[in-house]
Amino acid sequence: MAKAKENTQCTELRLEGVDLAPGVLETIVVLATEAVEGVSGVTGTGLAALMAKQSAKGVELCVDEAGKLIVTVHVAVEYGQPLPHIAESIQTAVYEALLSQTGTKADTVDVYIDGITFPE
Repeated sequence: MAKAKENTQCTELRLEGVDLAPGVLETIVVLATEAVEGVSGVTGTGLAALMAKQSAKGVELCVDEAGKLIVTVHVAVEYGQPLPHIAESIQTAVYEALLSQTGTKADTVDVYIDGITFPE
């Protein structure tokens, strides 16, 4: 799958003639991801996650030089869930949510499972 340039930072995304703040798309991605059965939540990684606002933790969005939307989402999943199935379900949910709400196709949705949660 295509990756965004390591040092690329997006402050605003222009998608099909509409300027959208990254927070708008991040919220759509978080809600779509958390609606997938077996997902405990969207998670951040490292120091950047501690400093990010809640909706942005664990989600990266960028438009590459070719104009393709690249989405990266970090999640924790519930113990005992089939990880490949959850990752595929997240990819589908994010793709469909962005398409239906913004009219934009995500060319790449990368899912990183960063943790497993256990029942209390």
